[in-house]
Amino acid sequence: MKPLLVALPGNLELATALAERLQTDIASALIRQFPDGESYLRYDTDLSGRDVLLVCTLNQPDALAMRLMFAAEAARELGAASVALIAPYLSYMRQDARFYPGEVVTSRHFAGLLSRTFDWLVTIDPHLHRYRSLSELYSIPTRVIQAAPWIAKWVHENVENPVLIGPDEESEQWVRAVAREASLPFVILEKVRSGDRDVAVSGGISAEWHAHTPVILDDIISTGRTMIETMDTLREAAMVAPFCIGVHGVFVDGAYEELLRSGAQRIVTCDTILHASNAIEITEGLWAGVVEMLAEHSERAPG
Repeated sequence: MKPLLVALPGNLELATALAERLQTDIASALIRQFPDGESYLRYDTDLSGRDVLLVCTLNQPDALAMRLMFAAEAARELGAASVALIAPYLSYMRQDARFYPGEVVTSRHFAGLLSRTFDWLVTIDPHLHRYRSLSELYSIPTRVIQAAPWIAKWVHENVENPVLIGPDEESEQWVRAVAREASLPFVILEKVRSGDRDVAVSGGISAEWHAHTPVILDDIISTGRTMIETMDTLREAAMVAPFCIGVHGVFVDGAYEELLRSGAQRIVTCDTILHASNAIEITEGLWAGVVEMLAEHSERAPG
């Protein structure tokens, strides 16, 4: 029996693309809010015996989490054989340590919540910094898809004589992966963060890169401050206007417009979060990961 995809609000386009590749259907579900803000959910599709795949990118996790949990629990109650999560952007990865007494390490608690709710998970380039893999957090099988091959292809086709720029050591893993895929040079700068919106980027840009087009690459663009500070560093080094690429474009509080005003030649993201900057399609990678996980789950299933 073929799996069923369920698109949570804002994820229909991605779910439809995945359904076409999987040659399967999208389950019909009505999800809305009551006037008091509580969520209402109703499936109009028979889920009995089906592997249900919930498609939900989690760039607004606090608003989406309750709907996601209700959708998963309802699917089990209505007879789904299994319930999985396809989350192109996986949130609550930032707080990966207790930096001050009394802080909550939300990455572990969110992982525990999802692990108790789903049978398996597929995501794209989660923000793994102090964790080596999702298995340190999640007790369910997970599959991480790297966007590097698709980013490398886009850079190769759209940027003349590029040099990749990593704003800090956290970005290095993504920069190295893309550089390896496209055989490109790269430079890693240094960043000091003093607050959520207060960062300083520094580092030497030697004269050998002046003839190259800088491509600033990071996994997440949120406030945009890291890339803006990086652009200032490149400007001081007499570099041309850079391309700014993020795997996940969160873009809070007008960050996209501020990046453009700060001199970005172009801002490009993968389509893990729906946005006007989406130019790099990752459906193929997600599809491959889902197919692998479905096969593995089938092998683990009793009988």
